[in-house]
Amino acid sequence: MILEINEGELWLMRRQHPCGGWEFRVYRTGADIGIECTTCGRRVMVDRRRFESRAKRRVDTAAG
Repeated sequence: MILEINEGELWLMRRQHPCGGWEFRVYRTGADIGIECTTCGRRVMVDRRRFESRAKRRVDTAAG
């Protein structure tokens, strides 16, 4: 099953970024997913399969 990933969404990852952040914002979708750390602003491109295996859950921005 393919995850529905949209630009602008926040995702909680299974692994922590070296800066200490856990949440990443999606800035590009396609075969590769572009994500940006919300703590330090670092941008990273990962392939869709790796993103799907490392993503824990989508963060609900309306609640928080």
